Amino acid sequence: MSAGFALPSKNGHRTTAFLTDSTLCIGCKACEVACKEWNGISADGFDWSGFSYDNTGAVGHSTWRHVKFVEHQPEPGFGGNAADPSSWVFSSDVCKHCEVAGCLEACPTGSIVRTEFGGVYVQPDVCNGCGYCVVACPFGVVQKNTDDGRAFKCTFCYDRQKVGLVPACATACPTESIKFGEIEELRLAAQQRLQELHGRGMTDAQLYDPRQSSVKGLHAFFIVRGDPRQYNLPPNPEAPTAYLREGWRSSAIGAGALVAGALLAFLTSPGSKRKRGRR
Repeated sequence: MSAGFALPSKNGHRTTAFLTDSTLCIGCKACEVACKEWNGISADGFDWSGFSYDNTGAVGHSTWRHVKFVEHQPEPGFGGNAADPSSWVFSSDVCKHCEVAGCLEACPTGSIVRTEFGGVYVQPDVCNGCGYCVVACPFGVVQKNTDDGRAFKCTFCYDRQKVGLVPACATACPTESIKFGEIEELRLAAQQRLQELHGRGMTDAQLYDPRQSSVKGLHAFFIVRGDPRQYNLPPNPEAPTAYLREGWRSSAIGAGALVAGALLAFLTSPGSKRKRGRR
């Protein structure tokens, strides 16, 4: 699935996506290393976090791929891909490149754009560090670099895609836990994988791709076991702009009430009554 590109779509480019299968992830962090090496991101995560062996903690301005360690109550004899509840689960987290991206819609400078491959890209030379994208991301992916104030996140390896290469993280993954390809092909592959897992007794396996929410689906979706919230995946992510209509309606009602109140106060004031009486 990650080996190369299929025929181009009508607009000359494929709409691409990541499929991250947590049932295949072994927690090796090769994706983190490959991402940092290719993109020249500064090192971090050398301190012990106290959260199992998860030293990097979360996706951020200097960690665009983050392998999350989910440690359950130990159950001797179970682990890996056993159908019974496993003690350890790993999953490589990344920017979701939402179909309706809150960060893109909130950016006032045009720094954040949608690429021809469907990814959401932050142009660092245009970013002014306002931070609107940080609070608008429903997944908490975008983060400001405290050294220079600009926001950073996964670029979807836009530079590699432009020359026909697969993103560095997918290339480095030794178990093919991270798959890359045309988005609808990956969705079909995800359904086939779920059928396989369910047939093996892993009935709690599911695809996380909230197309019913206001983000309208992701360009980085996940196969997980159990509650998606364990993987920092909210059950119903919302793009903040989904509430704009309600917000403007409430503002209009409030403004109308203020105008009506001011007019009523003017008409019922003692001075206004005396003027009408002299007439």
